[in-house]
Amino acid sequence: MSERPQALITGASRGIGAAVARALAETHSLLLGGRDLAALQSLADELPDARPWPVELTDTTALRAATAGLSRLDVLVHSAGAARVGPLTEASAELWRSIYEVNVVAVAELTRLLLPALRAARGRVVLVNSGAGQVANPGWGPYAASKFALRAYADVLRAEEETSGVRVTSVFPGRTDTAMQRGVRADEGGEYEPDKYLRPESVAAAIRTAVTATDDAHITEVVIRSRPNR
Repeated sequence: MSERPQALITGASRGIGAAVARALAETHSLLLGGRDLAALQSLADELPDARPWPVELTDTTALRAATAGLSRLDVLVHSAGAARVGPLTEASAELWRSIYEVNVVAVAELTRLLLPALRAARGRVVLVNSGAGQVANPGWGPYAASKFALRAYADVLRAEEETSGVRVTSVFPGRTDTAMQRGVRADEGGEYEPDKYLRPESVAAAIRTAVTATDDAHITEVVIRSRPNR
């Protein structure tokens, strides 16, 4: 059994989640969460101490089964997310529910199930939020609302776990060059301009800093924006 600290990363099959896995690979044993087993296995094969952790996060029964054997966990990174862009008049109840299920409810339930293990390790919880979790703009209603809710969840979790030693970090990246961003730009009808966006690796580097902070430091929030004239 590995003696290295263990990190579970959701949404690890691509984008920011995969970048976080690579950023933590030198120091942590990794559980790679996601639905695409082939993509997770491919990533695990390139890392020194990683294995797939395939689960549907919105399936509470599957989630309970998947977490049952995790008695100790040092780091939990919530990177999985769902986004849709469009006017509020076109946002159905089903759309609201689907976005909240992934961006809020699944995060809360997975964290709840793993809190005993995280407390045992005095671990870290990192929630990948968004600039939309700080400022809500037209077209982003359900997504922004879910990210504001995620921010509130993190704030309450941080306060409630203050005496347990669990540290909670919200990360607010701007637009990032990911497959999700491509879908968002398609919804917006705009040109995809990756050179103007953050790289997933840049967001992952900030997350790694929060995860590896010294014991006297609690990095509560990280805001990252791209440099427009780089």
